[in-house]
Amino acid sequence: MAFLMTRVQVGDYDAWKSMFDSDPPGARSGAKGHRIYRLAEDPNEVLVVVEFASQQEATAAHERLLASGVLDRVTVTGPPLVAIEAEAVGY
Repeated sequence: MAFLMTRVQVGDYDAWKSMFDSDPPGARSGAKGHRIYRLAEDPNEVLVVVEFASQQEATAAHERLLASGVLDRVTVTGPPLVAIEAEAVGY
């Protein structure tokens, strides 16, 4: 498994979520799923984690995201990263 992770300050979560759901860059194309986390101190700062079956798919999504320009509409507080799963523990 591989993940595309992006942390952004969206300003207005509801407006951003509508745009996110439409996925203009196609960054979630082929994704197995995603999670959105809102910071407790600032619910307009979000961490988006998109899951892919392979590192190659996550890297392709990363490239689509960067090329699309959608990150220019928000304040990126952590650069988009591709990560691979090292360990998963059930809770």
